[in-house]
Amino acid sequence: MDHQAEATGPVRNGTRQVRSIAGQEIVFDAEGFMLDPSQWTEEVAHDLASESGITLLESTHWRVIRFIRDYYLQNGRVPLHRELKKGIGMSLLEIESLFSGGIRHGARRLAGLPNPRSCGM
Repeated sequence: MDHQAEATGPVRNGTRQVRSIAGQEIVFDAEGFMLDPSQWTEEVAHDLASESGITLLESTHWRVIRFIRDYYLQNGRVPLHRELKKGIGMSLLEIESLFSGGIRHGARRLAGLPNPRSCGM
């Protein structure tokens, strides 16, 4: 299935962008982070990955995305770097290299989490 075909360009409303992705209207902030993590789906992650140049999300990508997302939903915050390294079993350099934008602006964005600036990260 071609997930990218369902994404349309942003409709700007101040600092927010309403976009149609994976068949739903999603509100993003000006930097491309979802405002409501409950709207995230795997299809949304595929579309966002494609936009950032990742044509295929491998199992390693999903392990990072799911860990960050699950941790955030259970704890109300993203994991600290040491928690992420321990939880994934990879070095920060390895994790960063998986995503254009690294952990903060790559993995967190694909996981549907809020902007690091609005969460104190």
